[in-house]
Amino acid sequence: MNKIHYSGKNIRVEKYPYGVKKLIFTRSDIRNAFHAEMIEEINSILSQMKAIKDENEMRLLILEGEGKVFCAGADLSYMKEQAKNSEEQNINDAKALGKMFYSLADFPCPVLSVAKGAAIGGGLGIIACSDFVICDENTIFATSEVLLGIVPAVISPYIIRKIGVGHSSSFLLRGKKMTAVECEKMGLINKVTDSHNLQKDLEKIILEFIMAAPNAARRTKDLIKNASPLPSQAQFDFTVQQIAKARSSEEGKAGLNSFFEKTTPFWCHGIKK
Repeated sequence: MNKIHYSGKNIRVEKYPYGVKKLIFTRSDIRNAFHAEMIEEINSILSQMKAIKDENEMRLLILEGEGKVFCAGADLSYMKEQAKNSEEQNINDAKALGKMFYSLADFPCPVLSVAKGAAIGGGLGIIACSDFVICDENTIFATSEVLLGIVPAVISPYIIRKIGVGHSSSFLLRGKKMTAVECEKMGLINKVTDSHNLQKDLEKIILEFIMAAPNAARRTKDLIKNASPLPSQAQFDFTVQQIAKARSSEEGKAGLNSFFEKTTPFWCHGIKK
């Protein structure tokens, strides 16, 4: 039986037996897109969870989106406002976003994401930071930043770490939507199922994770991170600088304006589809 562990403006945490906790994104009215307040809330909760000393109390973290969509990435209205900020403000904002992804990828116990509907941009970054991802067969995935004149900066190290340079180049440079089956083939998704069996398959996977000895599972995560390191401080700083610059660039501003005004950005003028 679940118990509400935390309920905030943008997220909810439910506590289950055997050290299972579920972090649920609750901005379903805007497809669980995140803004500064939500990012801060997630970072705070992750920090508290990582500080839990009793391994039996924190054995599995499940990530889920309330409503029809897992996560649509960054709230574009919020990003449009960010473009008006100073470079220093944009850098601080990007650092908070980068911290969220790093904290998920560096989480001490297994992280399981349940994707449905769509995982776009930063939502796909969350997927890439997870140890296991199960999704509905109709879920779509995309990193559409380049189509908006910005860059998938802080999520790119985790996507590349997950599926390699070859798949990542195709994925990140085109901004193309991918199906669940396509993402499963490249190793981004672990289990594709249909909506009728999603809950049943999820329960089976949860059972498999909690059958593992908690200390051994944590040590195994350390082994994985040692063999496939997370981004260095230099890489982290580089990605932060890149997204901060892109947001306030001519292309970034034009791309977001075109999105809201439903017009063609200047770099696409004259191109026939």
